[in-house]
Amino acid sequence: MHVSFLGGPRPQRGVGVVAPFDFALDRELWRWVPDDISLHLTRTPFVPVEVSLDLARLVSEHETLHDAVRTLNAVAPEVVAYACTSGSFVGGLAGERAMCEAMTRAGEVPSLTTSGALLAALTELGARRIALVTPYTVSVTESLEEYLAEAGVEVTGRAFMGLTRHIWKVPYRDVVDMARQAVKGAADALFISCTNLPTYDVIPQLEAELQIPVVSANQVTMWAALRRLGTRAVGPYQALLGGTSHALWGSGGESARRRRPVLPEEHQEGWS
Repeated sequence: MHVSFLGGPRPQRGVGVVAPFDFALDRELWRWVPDDISLHLTRTPFVPVEVSLDLARLVSEHETLHDAVRTLNAVAPEVVAYACTSGSFVGGLAGERAMCEAMTRAGEVPSLTTSGALLAALTELGARRIALVTPYTVSVTESLEEYLAEAGVEVTGRAFMGLTRHIWKVPYRDVVDMARQAVKGAADALFISCTNLPTYDVIPQLEAELQIPVVSANQVTMWAALRRLGTRAVGPYQALLGGTSHALWGSGGESARRRRPVLPEEHQEGWS
């Protein structure tokens, strides 16, 4: 059979992703993407600063975003996503909107950020009171709370780790432990912040156990970007992606715990 019989590659639809220089979870982003979509990633230039408010400001400067998006223009993405939570909430609501405008000017395509996608996801879920998990220091966590408060979202409980580096090495079991600590009182949803924190496999378990929607930084980024293309993110038992997890919650905590998905041992141990 001659190769010409195959008719050539399928038409490509692309999502451009601008990530901080230390982003290490490219593979996790791909897990939410359907087969007919490609991700095109680029990173901001390295700066010798640990995770902090200063770093968040440096990796979100408009000149940096402009250069990154112009790099992506060569492969003609249909939407560009800035995949960094702290970098997109550090300037408040006005700062996040200005970032989107700067990226759109540079690439002449629709643009979004992780923090903007978070607010859209919470609106989609009807969540105005949330529990919060972050790997950040207290100052960065408080900045996120201020951003959420400006948008009219109340934080009912929080847990944070105080990390300033190597966030991608946090094991799943630590994410689950923090989630259990954060969910206090009546929360409409749980948000797990930071695109460098692995979350894909813990979302189903936490939704089943906590009986509320669970959203994470990488999840909302991909959900929002793919929605701009008129398609859907993929992922099992995640309320934001179609509500299938509600079937697992049941009418009581004990029945939900009996039915919750069990993570493979390697996922419980994490990637460190």
